[in-house]
Amino acid sequence: MHRIYLLLSSFLFATLSSLTAQTPNILFIFTDDHAPHAIGAYNGFLKSVNPTPNIDQLAAEGMLFEKSFCTNSICGPSRAVIMSGKHSHKNGFMNNGNAFDWDQQIFPKILQKKGYQTALYGKSHLKGKPQGFDDWKVLPGQGDYYNPFLITPEGRVQVQGYCTDIVTDAAVNWLTSDRDPEKPFMLMVQHKAPHRCWMPAMRHLHLYDDITIPEPSTLFDDWKDNAPPARHQELEIDRHMDLNYDLFVDLTPEFNQQPSQKRQDRSAWNNMKRMSAGQLKAWRAAYGPKDEAFHQAKLTGKDLVRWKYQRYAKNYLRCIKGVDEGIGRLRGTLTELGLDENTIVIYSSDQGFYIGDHGWYDKRWMYEESLKMPFVIKWPGTTIPGSRSTHMIQNLDYAQTFLDMANAPIPKDMQGRSLVPLLKGRNPDDWRTSIYYHYYEYPSVHMIPRHNGIRTARYKLMNFYRFGDEWELYDLENDPEDLSNLYGKPGYDAITTDLKKQLQGLVEKYEDDSIQDEKPEQWKKDMRTPWASARTNLNS
Repeated sequence: MHRIYLLLSSFLFATLSSLTAQTPNILFIFTDDHAPHAIGAYNGFLKSVNPTPNIDQLAAEGMLFEKSFCTNSICGPSRAVIMSGKHSHKNGFMNNGNAFDWDQQIFPKILQKKGYQTALYGKSHLKGKPQGFDDWKVLPGQGDYYNPFLITPEGRVQVQGYCTDIVTDAAVNWLTSDRDPEKPFMLMVQHKAPHRCWMPAMRHLHLYDDITIPEPSTLFDDWKDNAPPARHQELEIDRHMDLNYDLFVDLTPEFNQQPSQKRQDRSAWNNMKRMSAGQLKAWRAAYGPKDEAFHQAKLTGKDLVRWKYQRYAKNYLRCIKGVDEGIGRLRGTLTELGLDENTIVIYSSDQGFYIGDHGWYDKRWMYEESLKMPFVIKWPGTTIPGSRSTHMIQNLDYAQTFLDMANAPIPKDMQGRSLVPLLKGRNPDDWRTSIYYHYYEYPSVHMIPRHNGIRTARYKLMNFYRFGDEWELYDLENDPEDLSNLYGKPGYDAITTDLKKQLQGLVEKYEDDSIQDEKPEQWKKDMRTPWASARTNLNS
């Protein structure tokens, strides 16, 4: 009997060792503008509406990173950092007007050499034809929510349906039919949602109709304690969120009213023009009665802002619901194919987003809500279920992490660090104690000035170097929402001096010479741009 026990034990050990030794598959699910506080597992103010049960389940089975940050809070640059493992100034994609150099070193090419089969479906936003992938279907530019065009190796095609579902369908089809079962895979599923203009699937048009979405505590922030840039922007729900083009009030394909601002996103209107008759009928049936009730209410002041916030937040969360359902489908497919025990599943987004926080929408700033990005991962047999890490990580680390997971070589000129030791539960003594940030896209949409900065576990120092050399300093331990600017206040000279020294150290470490290439005379010209006065209509 004892001999049988030993034989069974040896067999089980050998089987488990064989499974552990297998090269893992990697499923990387990536969205656009999904703020961590719109994920239940991150325990933000939106948790009560249960927006993401499938992402929450992934977190319960894996590891969630509480201090995950981007390097440059805007769509294309964030993706370029992930592909290259290098900061924006090194990979050449600093703002959305750039085009990514696909000939450069990127992690999918290295995985291919290691024997991985690679595929990319959804939003690329890097321009040009993707390299490093055995199969790909990507949206042109931002792409459309309804009946979108896709660029494929064979050319441009239009697919009927809702974009999130179409991207998920492509990934599921590849897993079930087109994948080489003899090779490990790296599958990147990159959704457009929940990017502006936040247009949900038809099945979700009435989701949240019967509830009031919680408001952020800073919805009516007046930015009195910030440096001037916070008061001279164009991303307020109050002044800059257009009732028609952003919130769909009375919007039809025939709509021809001028928008309320110069740099207006008209993607919702363009989407409506490509809707089928059935889609358009369902859309107007859902929004028509709500629009009529809005007109009858004749809201002004804070009541109008609150109405706009509710319409915006519900549409944003409806888009996220479609993504979350797609995650459930993908994970179900892995289980059906017997791949779930050897597939690492990761959920992330290109940056955070303002969901009414500070009265804003969009991203770009180094303030917490757009600086933070979600990172949730399940690595069967490696990550401890339900674990949470407080180590500081960035999208700069993803490329090295993927390569390390695959036991592939990591180029020395990549600037991040593999997260594998953290995923294995280790606590490296030399892990980073600060992160570096640099935003470039100015003057441009939303008019957020260029700035760089450092964030440590406790403090954040920001420099708006193209706006009169303005600075901001925050004590995140006592002020987690960046409300009290301590720069220049009595008692903070030593902390400021030390942080400036650390910031310069990061500039030198990452070899960021982009600021010295700027022209001060251009800064002064940009600063003469006429600004609308900050909030004037919230007295009622």
